[in-house]
Amino acid sequence: MSTAIMDLPNTSVDLSTSIGSLHLPAPTMTASGCAAAGAELAPYLDLSELGAVVTKSVMRQARSGRATPRMAETPSGMLNSIGLQGPGVESFAAHDLPVLEAAGARVVASIAGGDPEEFGELAARLARESAVGALEVNISCPNVANRGLVFACDPGASRAVLEAVSEAVRASGRPDLPVLAKLSPDVTDLVAVARACTDGGATGLTAINTTLGMVVDPVTLRPQLAGVTGGTSGPAIRPIAVRCVWQLTAAKRAGVLPDVPVVGAGGVASGADALQLIAVGACAVQVGTATFADPSAPVRVARELGAELARRGATRLADVVGIAHEPGRGLR
Repeated sequence: MSTAIMDLPNTSVDLSTSIGSLHLPAPTMTASGCAAAGAELAPYLDLSELGAVVTKSVMRQARSGRATPRMAETPSGMLNSIGLQGPGVESFAAHDLPVLEAAGARVVASIAGGDPEEFGELAARLARESAVGALEVNISCPNVANRGLVFACDPGASRAVLEAVSEAVRASGRPDLPVLAKLSPDVTDLVAVARACTDGGATGLTAINTTLGMVVDPVTLRPQLAGVTGGTSGPAIRPIAVRCVWQLTAAKRAGVLPDVPVVGAGGVASGADALQLIAVGACAVQVGTATFADPSAPVRVARELGAELARRGATRLADVVGIAHEPGRGLR
């Protein structure tokens, strides 16, 4: 484990949180797609110390992804155009899940499909796995070959996917399995899409996925990514993520959305970054792009968050969730 983690002071702050029936000892999770199924981070951190491992999105069949080059750096993050590459759900269940279970990791399985039927099949299959503590429904990946597959850009399509997933989960015998809808920032009315997801059966929301971007090669003056566009992530999108979580929390408080947990994601690289998302209403956060530079980042961020809260006199994470919406409850 890195010196940076070990040097952080221990605090007595209670960082535990819950996403429905999934109880987390810490609020930091990996972000889907940034560490494959999660075991790749084991040499750098204790997977059981994380709140949860969110796996790369799993599809029904193996998928090779998009042509290379598939990644491009930007001054404040990166673009990826991987294209949901993966071995398929049966390989995931046979090879990846047992490794995570043996490591004591809490697993949030991300699923992606080409139509509601595939999403439902994946949900039914993975709900049978006791190692899976929650499902994250990737309706928002912006780097699939056909933009028409970005369900999260349309409330009706989003609801259809979540109805298929929630029906499969109910039929699986695990009706309390949390179902998180992962939202896209590339919409004009985020709350409308979120409401369609909860109407369809989502019991939680993840905000946000990457936002669609593009880089032009300065030498060739051609698109740098073979797929032309890709998902922008990193510090550049953190203000967008904070805005989205704020909007969702405000909608919950106004009664426009049901009171479901929100997981914040986008540009988190430090405890202070995480605290912004917690303050606007996230009960947990995901750490993604930061792990490319620092594989221990998800654990480090949790410890930094504890130090940030302790310095402000807070004793429980739960007391700070959504505090930005309550001017009279500000911390030091």
